Amino acid sequence: MEKVEFLILRNLLYNEEYVRKVVPFLKAEYFENFNEKVVFEEILNFVQEYNQPATREVLCIETEKRQDINDSSFKEISDLITSLEESPSEFNWLVDTTEKWCRDRAIYLALMESIQLADGKDDTKGRDAIPTILSDALAVSFDSNVGHDYLTDYEERYESYHRKEDKIPFDLEYFDKITKGGIPNKTLNIALAGTGVGKSLFMCHVASSVLLQGKNVLYITLEMAEEKIAERIDANLLNVPIQDITDLPKQMFDSKVTNLAQKTQGTLIIKEYPTASAHSGHFKGLLNELALKKSFRPDIIFIDYLNICASSRYRAGSNVNSYSYIKAIAEELRGLAVEANLPIVSATQTTRSGYGSSDVDLTDTSESFGLPATADLMFALISTEELEGLNQIMVKQLKNRYNDPTVNKRFIVGIDRAKMRLYDCEQNAQQDVIDNGQEEEYNPEEKPKKSFNDFKF
Repeated sequence: MEKVEFLILRNLLYNEEYVRKVVPFLKAEYFENFNEKVVFEEILNFVQEYNQPATREVLCIETEKRQDINDSSFKEISDLITSLEESPSEFNWLVDTTEKWCRDRAIYLALMESIQLADGKDDTKGRDAIPTILSDALAVSFDSNVGHDYLTDYEERYESYHRKEDKIPFDLEYFDKITKGGIPNKTLNIALAGTGVGKSLFMCHVASSVLLQGKNVLYITLEMAEEKIAERIDANLLNVPIQDITDLPKQMFDSKVTNLAQKTQGTLIIKEYPTASAHSGHFKGLLNELALKKSFRPDIIFIDYLNICASSRYRAGSNVNSYSYIKAIAEELRGLAVEANLPIVSATQTTRSGYGSSDVDLTDTSESFGLPATADLMFALISTEELEGLNQIMVKQLKNRYNDPTVNKRFIVGIDRAKMRLYDCEQNAQQDVIDNGQEEEYNPEEKPKKSFNDFKF
């Protein structure tokens, strides 16, 4: 059976389309055999210099000029070059085979490097680099998209205008209105609130509603224990006040959870990291691990919460200002959303001036004004004594790439803190906060969304 390495080298000489497709992704270090590595290096040098495939004659001449091989090695390399005869292969199969080989080699080399780091045999990098090294290797792929040709690709562009975008809908009317039916993939969505206002409650509620839609949810917590997040979601989904969950008889608890499991095809995974210990590289590694061990691929990720994540760009305790640090975290999380092709929902703290205020603005974003520049959707959760007495919370749009943020700039949602739920309020509750005359026509999804009222426990 022909070695993949030999297949690659042979096609690099005779298949120009293949050369242009794979050369940007091939690395000399992937070739374990020294002779094959030398041949590839000379092929690569020629392609980069002359923008066309090399020939066997060229390879022999260029190889002879090298100072790192002796006569014996040159003879072996010459024989290898001579054996590289043209033999056409099916193009798509060839590219797929090459891509898999590159990924396998990248993973192997990453594992070897990680072992060296774990043993303290590399002075240039610390052990903290291992998750990033492994995740980068697992992410190796041939990206064929080199950009949109405006004048040539107009048909594709027209179709995209009329293609139904894949979104994660809310079970809350006004959140669906301001996002035009939900949050799309490849986005970062941020809730801004003071301590105790409802950041985690909001994320637990939305996570619960997405699970009820039959979608897979990954909830990453850096503040509370996994069990505490699960307890909040239990209160929400099982329709039990959080303070009463521990009093439920086991048989009743089992029955409620079993009934819930029968009514959704989704899966919810809750993963805890110590505060300020994990960054996007760790989250990528987690996604790969979940895919390998559990065949689990999330449709949405919740990160509770952004400010207490780490950054892969800066070491913990490094001398970097909070603006740069938090902005870096936001950019890395949005990059993860794009790479994983899903939405990420997270939260951030208000400043001291914003805490307890009846009105919150972008200037009240804790630690970094650069955060709103990165987010696709950002809104404030505002609680006052009056609103709390009415079991309500105000939502104020701060930034919205999905819709006009001046439409329904402020609105009210009900809050049930005992059951960790949000709910739609009666229309008259909105009259004092919604900007008159700015109501946008909204056509709900034809397919009705599942709601908590559909579930009987």
